[in-house]
Formats: sequence, C-alpha cells, structure tokens
Amino acid sequence: MATQEKSAHDKPAGIWTTFAESPMAVKAVLGGVFVNKIGGFLNIFLVLFLTAKGYSAGQAATALGVYGVGSVVGVLIGGALADRLGARNSTVLSMAGSAALIAALLYLPSYPLLIVATALVGAVGQVYRPASATLLSELTDDDRQVMIFAMYRFGLNLGTTAAPLIGFALYQWGGDSYHLLFWGEALVALAYAVLAHLALPSKAEEKRVRAGGDAAAPAATGSYADVFRDRRYLAFLLVVFINGVVYVQYLSTLPLDVAKSGVPIFWYTFAVALNGAVVILFELLVTKTTQNLPAKVVVATCFVLLGLGVAVYGLPLGPAVIIAGTLLWTLAEIIGGPVVFSYPGLVAPAHLKGRYIGSFQFVYGLGAAAGPIVGGFLFLRIGHAVWPVLGALSFVAAVIGFVATKSTKRGTPAEPVEEPVAQG
Repeated sequence: MATQEKSAHDKPAGIWTTFAESPMAVKAVLGGVFVNKIGGFLNIFLVLFLTAKGYSAGQAATALGVYGVGSVVGVLIGGALADRLGARNSTVLSMAGSAALIAALLYLPSYPLLIVATALVGAVGQVYRPASATLLSELTDDDRQVMIFAMYRFGLNLGTTAAPLIGFALYQWGGDSYHLLFWGEALVALAYAVLAHLALPSKAEEKRVRAGGDAAAPAATGSYADVFRDRRYLAFLLVVFINGVVYVQYLSTLPLDVAKSGVPIFWYTFAVALNGAVVILFELLVTKTTQNLPAKVVVATCFVLLGLGVAVYGLPLGPAVIIAGTLLWTLAEIIGGPVVFSYPGLVAPAHLKGRYIGSFQFVYGLGAAAGPIVGGFLFLRIGHAVWPVLGALSFVAAVIGFVATKSTKRGTPAEPVEEPVAQG
C-alpha cells in the first residue's frame, strides 16, 4: 500500500497542482463523476423512449416528473448512507443498482412497473452524489476544497454537455432503437461501480480520516436532526433553495417570455449555449481568485449578480437583453458555484459531512423543481414583470447569505489515506 504524502503549503494552489497532489481516491471521484455524467442519457431520452413504446405524452411527462422526485429524494438518502456506509459502499450500491434498473426499463411490460422502476432509478442513481462530495471534502485540505469542487463542477458540466450528443449517436448506431443507448448507460454505471470499489477508501479508512488518524476512536453518530439544530446552516439552505428557484427560470420562464415577445428562438438557444461554454471555459480560472476570498463575500456577490441578470430580462426583450442578462447570471455561477458547493463540507462536523452535503443537494433540487411552478405562476399573473420580482428575491437571498455564511477554516491538512490496492 502506498501513502499519499501532501506537501505543506501556505496558500491555495493552482488548478494543476491541486489536482496532481490530490489522493488517487479524489482523482477517481472526479473522473468517475465525469464519466457518469457522459453516460447520463436517461432523463434526456425518457419521454421519447416512452412515447416510442406507445404511451401517451401525459404518461411520459408523468414518468419524467416521477424520475425528478426520485432524484431529489435520492440525494437525501445518499447523505445518510454516505455517513453510515462510507463513500465506497454507497457509490458501488448506487451505480450497480442503477445499472440493473436502467437495463430493466427496456423489458418491463407495463406502465405501473415502468413508473416504479423510473422512480427507483432516479433515487438510486443519485445516492452516489453526497457520497462523492463527502469524500472530496474529507480527503482534501480545507484551503483546496473550493478548487476541488470547481473541478467536480467542471466534470458535471462537461459531461452534461456531451451526454445528449453521445446519446443521440448511440440511438442512431442502434438502428434508431433505445437498446444500445440504455445498455450503454447501464454499462457506464457498472464501470463506475467497479472503479469506486477499486479506487475509493474503505469505510474504516474514512473513519480514520474523520478521527484525525486514530483508527481506534469510536465512530460518532448523528442524524438530520443535528443539521436542523444548526440555525445558520438552515438559513444558508434557504438561500440555496432561492438560488434553485431563480436559477432554473432560464429553462422554464425565459423561453415562455421569448415566445410571447416574438424574439427569434435562435437567440434563446444561443444564450443557453453561451452559458455552458463560458462556465466550462472560465470557471476553473476564476476559482483561482475566488478560493482566496471570504465565503460570505462570494455568496453575497453571486446572488447580487444573479439578481441583476434576471432583472435585466425585465427590459424590453431582444437579443442584446437576452445575452446581457445571461452573461450576468453566468458570471454569478462561475464566481459562486465552487464556493457554494464546497461550503457544506467545510462547515459540517466531521461525522455529519454526508448529511450536510445531502441536505444541500436536496434543498437545491427542491428549489429547481419548484422554480418552474413559481415562475410559471408569476408569469401568468404579471407577465414580463416577473423578472424584477425574481431579481428582488435574489437580492434578499444575498443579504441572508451574507449573514448566514460562516467563515471557514483554511489550511488544515487532510490526513493521508492509504490507497487501496486492486486485487487480482
């Protein structure tokens, strides 16, 4: 067994140094998340798959909604399992279970069975996310966590961007059939399960890290009730919920407003593509600066820019307004995303990291699910004036976020972890 030695450092390192000096388990998580996202075709093609099987548009939409609910619940379950089972066991369970369920969707003979399986796929497939984020937080020095989570987000964003193209290619190679596409996703999930089993530390090794190297230390216990007692963190979760509600409007309310205003749809699709490109190209570079700033300043700045971005959409809608508004909230995303993602692991007690991270992911998913409903209701009531209202909501979140966000300790080195050796 080899031990990952960490060099002492006085300030957060750059992109390559952070990656190169991270333990192999961290590299495995970053690579695994990217590969898993590349193979994440199901939510993109689920509606088309069901309608091709002869189900109605309403039944297909219901299945997609059930998948979304399962995904939100799955991260909450995953937060608890990350603390109880450890990251390796949770990830193997999640990915192996997903592989079996995704393949089974091709052969289930009735709609009720498909609905149940779809809900389980959504839930089981998300269990790995809190486990992965918890492991990143545990094995990374405090002063490098913002950069590591920027890399985590880079893998998520790059994989999400590539997945539709790869999925469509598999659909065509399969003779306009979904068999190759679904089996491809199942095999990717299974490959990630094998990678996690070989590369991630055991629960005993995680326990040693949490105990500061004392393998004989008793395991601390806790529950989500302990998270609820952290009032400032609950206020931070409220801010995360608002972020989910406001952020998702570009996918729900903005296209409705674009269609109503008569602006060519090209400008909407161009703005969405521009957002993805800017995040992928610049977020890691911007994080080299933001990782050195106080977390509460970054969080407040992020929400001010998000509010300004959506408020700009309230001007007479046209190509320049759509692009300007999108660039503003994209700037908010690349400034605040890595800091917000890393924050739960930095402020959580060691034995509650999984639950802190799981609650964060659950609340953000809840906000993203509620966002289209909130935005749609407001749009039907007040029309184009929805944008300054959403902007004001984001400004309120900026104030709450500044007060609620705690200072985070910097420079505490993570305990070296013995790398597991592949058997064979």
